Amino acid sequence: MARTLGFFLFVFLPLALAGCGGAGPANNMISDAELGNAADPALTGALQDQIMVDPQLGRQANGDAIRPPNAPYSGGVPSDAVATNGSKVDTAGMLKAPAPVAAGKDCPQCRAARDSVTLGGIAARQPNAGIKGCAGALQYSAGWAQRLPADLPLYPQARVIEAAGAQGGKCALRVVSFSAGQPLEALLDWYYTKAVRAGYSAEHQLDGAQHILGGTRGRDDGAYVLFLTARRDGGTDVDLVANNGS
Repeated sequence: MARTLGFFLFVFLPLALAGCGGAGPANNMISDAELGNAADPALTGALQDQIMVDPQLGRQANGDAIRPPNAPYSGGVPSDAVATNGSKVDTAGMLKAPAPVAAGKDCPQCRAARDSVTLGGIAARQPNAGIKGCAGALQYSAGWAQRLPADLPLYPQARVIEAAGAQGGKCALRVVSFSAGQPLEALLDWYYTKAVRAGYSAEHQLDGAQHILGGTRGRDDGAYVLFLTARRDGGTDVDLVANNGS
């Protein structure tokens, strides 16, 4: 019986494999030569060519991809058309901001801008007690930019860079850093108009290349200050600090 089973496997198994396509490459495999002949000659030549590398571009790519040790981080600033709020700038009845007065040596806002590297630092150095006392409770989130005082909102089409706020007790502090594609004078006039019509005072000072617009409102101890700097591309960078946020 064992000899009969062995004979069956020896004779019939190879035939079964051949019928199922399990035989050698001649039945179901395409050789490399056949693949090469069937392929586009231009594509075949391109795949077989040696990869060429431009050393200059290679070094440039590595330099862009790898930051040297201890080098400061520097990221490209996206266009002001990217990630902005879509509101239109309403210029109807716009007031003209007064000419700036040169900031003197006793200028707390000027020192705040020069000495601070964070939004919290700017707020902490403000002379207004309602702002200064809440600076230590600041929390950072872009959402605070939408909770500015209703009468001193975020500039239309502004791109928020960073925002922080403090809410609770007597604190309703908002600090926002943003940029806009419009020139500095346009933002000055817009915020000056908003402030004056909301009952704030408005003092315009110049400290080097930085413009400072700030004021207070007696009925609710409201206070605000803006630091505006013109950019080379014609746009404006702004830091805005205000209490009585929404």
